[in-house]
Amino acid sequence: MATKVVEILSSEDLRRTVNRLASQIVERTRDLSQLVFLGIYTRGVLLAELLARQIEILEGVTVAVGALDITFYRDDLDQIGLRTPAKTDIPFDLTGKTVVLVDDVIFKGRTIRAALNAVTEYGRPEVIRLAVLVDRGHRELPIHPDFIGKLLPTAKEEVVKVYLQDWDGRDAVELIGD
Repeated sequence: MATKVVEILSSEDLRRTVNRLASQIVERTRDLSQLVFLGIYTRGVLLAELLARQIEILEGVTVAVGALDITFYRDDLDQIGLRTPAKTDIPFDLTGKTVVLVDDVIFKGRTIRAALNAVTEYGRPEVIRLAVLVDRGHRELPIHPDFIGKLLPTAKEEVVKVYLQDWDGRDAVELIGD
């Protein structure tokens, strides 16, 4: 059986979605000077940078961006296989900040659970929120994003693939299945 690939977001759709997410984050953040983004490797970091740039365009406020590797906080390494950890880079204290965790796709919720555990080692934020480009459902943990770019009900065996220009050479979101 041939693999079927369906484009969910084009480059232009993705740009609009990032703009909408940035606007929603601005609307729900009381004090933008206390806002920081923590992108979850790999594409979450790139999305966090895109969101920060858009907020700077919209509001003239620079949002600090950090990068979070959650490899050693995962509870499912036996299922996902060995990974080479990236370098967590949080060059600012999180204490008292409004932290928005940013990831490309939320599925079972295990990545976010690991990210929440990792964040506690870098300070005590005022609040932690979650922004995702795509929510595909099938949660195994009681975790729900605060900001969702695209709600995309999927079958468990399908794959959602996010492509970002700075990493993949193009912007798109695709659904891959049989």
